[in-house]
Amino acid sequence: MRAMAELVSRVRNEEEKLAQGGGPKNIESQHNKGRLTARERIALLLDPGTSLFELGIYAADGMYDDWGGAPAAGVVTGLGRVQGRLFMLIVNDATVKAGAFFPMTAKKVIRAQNIAIENRIPTIYLVDSAGVFLPLQEDVFPDQDDFGRVFRNNAVMSAMSIPQITAIMGMCVAGGAYLPVMCDHILMTDGSGLFLAGPALVQAAIGQKVSAEELGGAAMHAQIAGTIDYREPNDEACIARIRSLADKMGRRREAPFDHRKAEAPVYSAEELYGIFEADASKPYDMKEIIARIVDRSRFDEYKPEYGKTLLCGYARVGGWAVGIVANQKQHQQQMDHEGRKRMEFGGVVYTESAEKAARFIMDCNQNRVPLVFLHDVNGFMVGRDAEWSGIIRAGAKMVNAVSNSVVPKITVIVGGSFGAGHYAMCGKAYDPRFVFAWPSARYAVMGGDSAAGTLVEIKIKQLERGGAKLSEAERKTLYDSVKATYDEQMDPRYGAARLWIDKIIDPMETRDAITHALEAAALNPDVPEFRTGVLQT
Repeated sequence: MRAMAELVSRVRNEEEKLAQGGGPKNIESQHNKGRLTARERIALLLDPGTSLFELGIYAADGMYDDWGGAPAAGVVTGLGRVQGRLFMLIVNDATVKAGAFFPMTAKKVIRAQNIAIENRIPTIYLVDSAGVFLPLQEDVFPDQDDFGRVFRNNAVMSAMSIPQITAIMGMCVAGGAYLPVMCDHILMTDGSGLFLAGPALVQAAIGQKVSAEELGGAAMHAQIAGTIDYREPNDEACIARIRSLADKMGRRREAPFDHRKAEAPVYSAEELYGIFEADASKPYDMKEIIARIVDRSRFDEYKPEYGKTLLCGYARVGGWAVGIVANQKQHQQQMDHEGRKRMEFGGVVYTESAEKAARFIMDCNQNRVPLVFLHDVNGFMVGRDAEWSGIIRAGAKMVNAVSNSVVPKITVIVGGSFGAGHYAMCGKAYDPRFVFAWPSARYAVMGGDSAAGTLVEIKIKQLERGGAKLSEAERKTLYDSVKATYDEQMDPRYGAARLWIDKIIDPMETRDAITHALEAAALNPDVPEFRTGVLQT
């Protein structure tokens, strides 16, 4: 219990620091311009009594220290309610390098847009950005998931009838100027600038001397170019206008997913700290975790006596009907096809459990039930008995079902998530709508001890081929160094910095996080036909 509390406290303290953006000096500079900070704007925009469900706050953490860092990648993203409606918010933080786009800034904006696209979430952009961070332009500019994809997504979202409102509340220059103009509504505050090239670049390129206001100020765009729809005197008036526009948006079709009034779990979420075991060698009952997440603690388990290392079953979370696929960490006794009993290791996917999960996932798609995956998986079972039982065939069947699933998928990594087990449990590559992780999560091809041992043996053989001999002390030093690096890369904060994880959550917030995700997913009423293609049987 204490270990988890310490992990949660560490994450919360780091998030508070990241939320400071560029720090007090840059916040003061923003205020001196008569502008609010990104988070002040968000607080004013959201409905009273509600808060931002922030996504990606760890983005870019530790990745740009040579450039003074880029807290939260210089942009705040998340889900929030405006006039009672759920919106995706994408808000530049001008206190971080004037809101310039680092490589991870572009990826974070694109991730937010992709979530909006998948779930048909109306989106609000508050733009205050100096454009591309030029020293790293080669990693920002050209590729499919770089800066240009943002504007492509603007166009695609508009064509999909996903409402987009943009407010220019500072600088909006160069290629970034296309973002607001490709949205449905464009607002701009006095003192802001919108132009493809600023005054200095214009003078250098064509020799023309012109002020920023004359070149691309709010008055010019409102009165001459006609680019913007609403000109506002300041941030407060601009945000009030956005709220007024949001209030008049029409309603859309509802998704087919079943929803009823939410009922609290019977058991307290606080007990999760004492139930979960971060030590992979210590088993715990995943059913006890589920009982503290789902409505009324009721879980209708599917095939409870078969394939017991994977739990499958139906429940409700926040009133939403869901299908749950979870790794059981308790060791289980199972009978094979010849009537022999064997002990199966918790957290390992066996042939029977993979087949059960594949069938359950197909049933959920057939019945339009969203899927929630709870990860604490070591991988698939190996060895002669596993291979003879058809473990590869069964694993392929499960991966196929996950890959072709058409209902919303939500992934929560509570412990380990290793190797092919990560894939089969709907890892990031398998299009979960959201990926959440507990601070105890570990995320890699294999566990740290196994990986370090393998990597060290390879390194030692390389050195020995060159004639070098390592003492036991040198071997231990090499092992410790490799393991430290690998452990750092398994940390959920490392994954969150690279946007492999959308949000690190307190275990007690798991139910709320899943509910937020389901509410977002329900905005998309379109569920395609479910087809798996060829299945290995």
